[in-house]
Amino acid sequence: MPADFSARLAARDAALRRRLARAEALRAVLSLTHNSIEPAAIAAGAIGLLASWVPARHWAVATVDLAGQVTVLAEREIAPEMALALPGISERVARTGVVGAWAGGQRGRDPASAFPGTVFALPLVCRDRCLGAIVGFDRRPSVRSPKLSPTTLKTLLAHLAPLASALDKTLLIKRVEALSVTDDLTRLYNSRYLNQVLRREAKRAVRNNRPLSLLFIDLDGFKLINDTYGHLAGSQALVEAAGVIRGSARETDIAARFGGDEFALILPDTGGPGALAVAERVCDRLATYEFLIDRGLSVRLTASVGVATLPDVGTTPDELVQAADSAMYHVKNRGKNGLQAAPPAAGIVLPTLTDK
Repeated sequence: MPADFSARLAARDAALRRRLARAEALRAVLSLTHNSIEPAAIAAGAIGLLASWVPARHWAVATVDLAGQVTVLAEREIAPEMALALPGISERVARTGVVGAWAGGQRGRDPASAFPGTVFALPLVCRDRCLGAIVGFDRRPSVRSPKLSPTTLKTLLAHLAPLASALDKTLLIKRVEALSVTDDLTRLYNSRYLNQVLRREAKRAVRNNRPLSLLFIDLDGFKLINDTYGHLAGSQALVEAAGVIRGSARETDIAARFGGDEFALILPDTGGPGALAVAERVCDRLATYEFLIDRGLSVRLTASVGVATLPDVGTTPDELVQAADSAMYHVKNRGKNGLQAAPPAAGIVLPTLTDK
């Protein structure tokens, strides 16, 4: 029977130390940190390097935020039992900032107890903070916990430092990007991002001769919540409404808070009938949802929804927005709680009007 993981790691110690001492090893690390601004790509590259240095077949890179939330950035041949143990292992390594080494067969509250094999987890340390771990698994338990000599381990961790720094920077960029395009309250996209996507999707729709639909959604009677229960209750109602709207859309749709109590849905590759079906679903779900339950209340809201579709109403994003907005106000003026398809340009048959 071949040697277990701990024995193989110990046997490779001297050769690994010599390999890491060569300039090629550091160049490979630095090349990886400069070749991508995507955290997942850097993490996948880190797995490639570690797999060539350390004799484990199964790998994962996970980050742990300040709230303890574990995010797996990349993995290689991770089996279900490894995935089960990974969050606890990553959290332990991130919290302590030290190498995690388990020989297998642990029981009880140990983070590796869900996995019967051997685990070798290295911390990813940047700016005096451990942001996560790169974790190697071997299916077989070992006689003893895996271990490298102090000199080899110190050199290996030094080579991981630039990777950790690159991950930290790219994750920060992603967080900033997310904040710049999302609404602070509802976590839907904001109107700035909505306009960007609308222009991009309109160009694509015209170029590919595909339909593009837009829904404008205005909550009926929302001001009464603020006036009756206060602005905190109103903010919570907006968050809940955003969840209902996002849950009523499809994965390919883009949900945004347009401003105040107005929301929008961009529906790529969707014609008038499909857009009306989504609008009806939004109306139905909002009308049946009980808002502010956790405040001991049961508030009902309805919505006025305007629907517009390119190329029916025009060829530009501005024409699409204007048409959806006008259709929404048509519902408002008609008594609210309904949906309206914008009239098409001359020569196109008017879509069916649906009242709730």
